[in-house]
This record gives sequence, structure tokens and C-alpha cells, in this order.
Amino acid sequence: MSKISVLMSVYRNDSPEYLRMAVESVSFKQTLQPDEIILVVDGSVPAVLGAEIKNLCSEIPYIKPLWKSNNEGLGKALRDGVEIAANEIIARMDSDDVSVPDRFEKQIKALESDPTLSIVGGGMTEFIDSLDNIVGIRTVPFANDDIKSYMKTRCGLNHVTVMFKRSEILRVGNYQDWFWNEDYYLWVRMMIGGCKFANIPDILVNVRSGADQYTRRGGRKYFESEKGIQKLMLDNNLISFPRYCFNVFVRFCVQIVMPNWVRGFVFQKIFR
Repeated sequence: MSKISVLMSVYRNDSPEYLRMAVESVSFKQTLQPDEIILVVDGSVPAVLGAEIKNLCSEIPYIKPLWKSNNEGLGKALRDGVEIAANEIIARMDSDDVSVPDRFEKQIKALESDPTLSIVGGGMTEFIDSLDNIVGIRTVPFANDDIKSYMKTRCGLNHVTVMFKRSEILRVGNYQDWFWNEDYYLWVRMMIGGCKFANIPDILVNVRSGADQYTRRGGRKYFESEKGIQKLMLDNNLISFPRYCFNVFVRFCVQIVMPNWVRGFVFQKIFR
């Protein structure tokens, strides 16, 4: 059975309570436990959060904290975490979400059943405050060709659910800073690099939701980030020029023109 590293990042605005729930869900509550949890502490954190991180490290001996003096953003934090990972198999996890207990068992089974896979993700729910209050479900295509076709218009992997091979991520340049789109930018580079994708047709992670997530998906910087990804696909012949123009137009309407409440409706009811 393959050894697993879990990759997480935490920063000053994260909740100590939510962090504990997230870490527990990917450690002793998993039917297949990891060998290490890389916890990148991205810059200085409040005393109460720092104390909780130290408590978790003392309770779960395979947590490997990486304390960074400055906050450099998620892309750089994940890049640093990948570089120090001891294992070939790395599972992503966010600091406020909750993985289902058999997540790793299912993903390792998928990777071992098809050694040509580079990455495997799955479905996710969105909840507010309590796991009993599920407000949405995001499923994605399952097969490699379907995922790559889907990727030409939208992100075809739920980032928080993925498990990937470290060597493949490093081969295409690792995570890079790409304003709120580090994941999509990486998946496109993996497509260019000939990587093989899969998604499991099951819910793997319960994701904490809130109104601010739709605010983050708007504005000029987010639009330029998404536009840059579309240009990368155009330059590498993954999409046609008409498709590029259409994709950029849709993003301009959603991310620049629409107010936040309309954008929230679009993401909840249409982009699901």
C-alpha cells in the first residue's frame, strides 16, 4: 500500500476549531491513515491559532509543520509543501474542510488500479456552519477525456479533493502563484504535459461555504487570472480562438459585470 503525504496550508485568518476538524478528518479518522501531514504555516498567526497548531503537532506525531516568517500566498505555500514531501503520493486538504473517512482508501485504490494516472479527485459537498446543513454538491466528470474536455471551459477537478503523484506535479513546474486559481493553472499545465486525470464518482470532502466565496470569484484581478489560463490553453492548441473569445466573454460578464449576489446565484444554480 502506497504511503501518503497530506498537504495543507494555514494562515492568520483561519479558525483553530475548523483547523482541528480538518486535521482530524485526514488523520486518525481515516480508514487509511497518512504517513505525514505537511502543515505549511503561511506567515505569522495569532497566539490562539499557533497554540492549536502546536497542540495538534503534539497529539499527532506525523504532522510536519513548516513555519514561514512571511505570508506569500497559497501557491507558494503549496509549492514549498510539495518540495519537502517525503512521499510520492500527496493528498490536498484545506484548513477548514472535512474529508470523508474512506477518502484516502478510495483514492489509493484508484491510483493503484491504474498506474498511468497522475491525479485523482472526486465530488464535494458545500455546507454552512454544520455538516447537517448541506447547501450544494459539486460533481465533476469521471474519465480522463471527459475531464480534459470539461477543463476547456471550467476547472475539471475539485482542488480540495485531489490526490496526485509528486513527481508529476514537479515535472510540470509545481504549484505557482496565480491569483485564486493556483489549481486550475496547474491542471492546465498537467494537460499540456500529457498527464492522465480521473475523478471518483463519490463525495470525498465536505467544504465549508460562505457568501465571501462568491466575492473572491469576482473583480479585475480574478478575471485577469482566469483570462491568463484561457490564453495558456489557446497558445498550446487546447482551445480554438473562437472558444477562447467565448470563454473570456463569459468570464468578463460573470466576474466584472455581475454584482456579487447575482454571481452567487450563477455559481450555485448554473456553474454547478
